[in-house]
Amino acid sequence: MTGEDVEAFERCIGRGGVAVFPAETVYGLACNPGSSGSVARMYALKGRAEGRPAAVMFFELERALAALPHLGPETVAALRRLLPGAITAVVPNPAGLYALAGGGGGLGIRVPRLESPLAQARVAVLQTSANRSGEPDARRLSDVVTEIREGVDIVLDGGELSGAPSSVIDLTRYEQTGEWELLRETAVKKDEIESLISDF
Repeated sequence: MTGEDVEAFERCIGRGGVAVFPAETVYGLACNPGSSGSVARMYALKGRAEGRPAAVMFFELERALAALPHLGPETVAALRRLLPGAITAVVPNPAGLYALAGGGGGLGIRVPRLESPLAQARVAVLQTSANRSGEPDARRLSDVVTEIREGVDIVLDGGELSGAPSSVIDLTRYEQTGEWELLRETAVKKDEIESLISDF
């Protein structure tokens, strides 16, 4: 992957396109989180139920924190310990930011740990795994079904990935109570998350 590929990815998202891209875990679908047409198209490609929540991905942690100025200091400190990494963090969203993400009072955010030029991407994307709903995640680009690869505007090849989707942690009560909940234990195990959280 080159810097030109990243620029093409940014242009695709900016004009309302849909992309296949490599996270550090599995291949994903990405679109503009503010474009209802793009979101509908991405969900249709995946066969995902309308309104089901999806995470917003930032490629740099500071961009994520700048986009979510309402987060309290304890939550921000937790995010700095957990991210970037193979974790989706559900944070409070009282202002209803990124309404098309479908999360209601909570918003899932991702900041992947990437070694590729994609780590420099300056866009935020609504993202989901690049597989049909209910089918296995795509570890290699060849695992992405033809209908999805041919239905998007750009495909980025990042080689073979780990294959384990991100773990999901709920931080919506963390600011007030210090409580958190592991909703999905996959790429990052509970004991590692506990270690990161307890390091405060």
